Amino acid sequence: MKKARGAALVAVLAAACAVAALISGVASHGAPSASAAGPCQLGNKNGQIKHVIYLQFDNTHFRRDRTNVPSDLEQMPHLLDFLKGNGTLLTNDHTILISHTAGGILASLTGLYPDRNGQTVSNSYDYFQGTGAPKFTSSFKYWTDTVDGTNETLPNMVGDGGQTAPAPWLTYTNAGCNVGGVSTANIVLENNSTSAAGDMTRVFGVGSPEWNEANDPATRAKAQTDFVGIAIHCAPGNALCESNSAAKPDDATIYPGSDDGHKALFGAKYVNPAITGGQPCVKATDGSNITDPAGNCGFPGFDGALAKNTLGMVAQMQENGVPVTFAYISDAHDNHTLARASGPGEADYQQQLHDYDTAFAAFFQRLQSHGIDKSNTLFVVTVDEGDHFAGGTGTPDPANPGALAYTHTACPQASVTAVTPCPANQIGEINVKIGSLLPAGEPPFDIHFDDAPTFYVNGQPERTNPTVRSLERDVAAAKAPSPYAGVVVPVAERLADTVEEKTLHMVNADPKRTPTFTMFGNSDFFFQTTNLSGVCAGSNVCVNPGFAWNHGDYQDEIANTWAGFVGPGVASNGVDSTTWTDHVDLRPTINSLVGLSDSYLDDGRVITEILGKGRDNDEDRGQGARQLGAAYKQVNAPFGQFALDTLIASTNALKQPAGPSGDLAYDAIETQIANLTAERDTLVGAIRAALNQAAAGNGKIDEDQARAWVKQANSLLARAHDLAVRNPL
Repeated sequence: MKKARGAALVAVLAAACAVAALISGVASHGAPSASAAGPCQLGNKNGQIKHVIYLQFDNTHFRRDRTNVPSDLEQMPHLLDFLKGNGTLLTNDHTILISHTAGGILASLTGLYPDRNGQTVSNSYDYFQGTGAPKFTSSFKYWTDTVDGTNETLPNMVGDGGQTAPAPWLTYTNAGCNVGGVSTANIVLENNSTSAAGDMTRVFGVGSPEWNEANDPATRAKAQTDFVGIAIHCAPGNALCESNSAAKPDDATIYPGSDDGHKALFGAKYVNPAITGGQPCVKATDGSNITDPAGNCGFPGFDGALAKNTLGMVAQMQENGVPVTFAYISDAHDNHTLARASGPGEADYQQQLHDYDTAFAAFFQRLQSHGIDKSNTLFVVTVDEGDHFAGGTGTPDPANPGALAYTHTACPQASVTAVTPCPANQIGEINVKIGSLLPAGEPPFDIHFDDAPTFYVNGQPERTNPTVRSLERDVAAAKAPSPYAGVVVPVAERLADTVEEKTLHMVNADPKRTPTFTMFGNSDFFFQTTNLSGVCAGSNVCVNPGFAWNHGDYQDEIANTWAGFVGPGVASNGVDSTTWTDHVDLRPTINSLVGLSDSYLDDGRVITEILGKGRDNDEDRGQGARQLGAAYKQVNAPFGQFALDTLIASTNALKQPAGPSGDLAYDAIETQIANLTAERDTLVGAIRAALNQAAAGNGKIDEDQARAWVKQANSLLARAHDLAVRNPL
């Protein structure tokens, strides 16, 4: 879904010989060679690292979704073997809440939880207008765009103090490195809109040739291909932009002076010639041109960010003066040709994974032929979030031996109070019109359509407002038929109002965006306020085969992700299933390996467990510091134990019945969560500052202080757990 991304290496390359013929037409087209990338200062003072290749998949799994079907990574052995054979593959990684593409990618890129990068709800969110009515907007906007340019003028990427969160490429461009973006959230142009807040207006200006192309209905689609999805952020003074009349000022933040002199190339129309010696097309890893669905060279679309396209563009950039790239790869379980989801083991799903594996084989071989390999390149490969597969059990597919078949027809439910059976191999999320499950008389509200919907009650009333409390109780009691369970089931599994949302890092610097409350639902379901449409038209509850991979929620299969590191300074640990990490740890770990520091305090920690022996890393000196890092994660991460326990207590609070005793119980639990969170935030602020200072090489963490902080964190964890035990679901 659109943002809905040594000996072992020799073995990988040997296995790729079958695709060598496909690569002969994929060489660079006369631009500067990889070895002439310019004065880019990387390598943690030892100069080993010359390139950074960061790849983020959409919804691609290390774990198996069905025990009898190999996982996504198992079906991409060239990638899997490269990661576990040459570095460390962390498989106990975690995403953020709300767990969607924009939020997952942006937390990874910035090292900031959603409350500090702005995307507390994604891939879209509501904000309260001056009238008090909530209004929908997309998370996907260029980095410095505002929410909508008129009603809400704060930055979409709102950070500390209401300022734009610093852009992730600045750390590299200020070190003299050009940075490429390939389909990656918000570091490329995200739309071809010519509205006042549209990217065409903001970057190119009204009446410019680019704006006119996007404004003309006859060429609007071509403008998407030409200007969206691909970008190069140039180091100040770098010839790639300085000698190119198409380069535009690169607005990276609104902090005065922080992006002075920075320029960027936006769109394949300008990027492609800059990295191919003037050619309009870049080759995919199979030798074909990277094109849009109409055959025009350029951006293939976010759903067209197939491995062969993304990796082809990354290689072309890396070989031609862009040594740092951040790229997105679309998922393999959605069939974009048939516009439907595919199930584990289904033939088209298996074929797409095979194609992805072939692309990685070609990619690694091509890079090595240009002198880009694990000896001089930091490879980081990860995923935005996990998924829950909403579907039954696949049956043997007679047309494709070894594959499984699923039923791809809608299964409407005749009633909201009884189950209409579906085939055993049914596929699809259960779509629900949320209002059909609630009693009459609810206050007007909107939701973020999701399996974990955030509710926005008109007028933005306080959480203690009687109409809000009544709605929360009704949502908690709501039930719907589940053909997968065979019974009518509760749809709400966890509940959080503004108190717990703050604990979960879901409250940012813009108070207009704070949801009234959030329902973390049964992960087979998808909730909306509007009538169901298409194949499900006329139903209030219906299994929709168009979508089957749900996320946004709190469940473990959604929370769990993975991250692989290969390159100088990375230990060859193979698969590490025990080290607990989450997305915000990737940024500081990359910074540590390349010897750079951000201008802001990262929320994550350096993953010292993956650093090679002999690394002079102050954060890793002493067992106390290592224990501190682990305690810091559990007390602060959205999927840490502190958050999971307070979420249980929050659910109990919001379910409390109407009346004096229920109100007293609700107030008591909410007060305890708020107090624990305030204490947590104070402790986390101190630990965060110390970890960032140590990671920047400004002194090791005092062992006695580390032990004291660990003791405080453990006390918080114990008290949060006790609160959950005393106030169970």
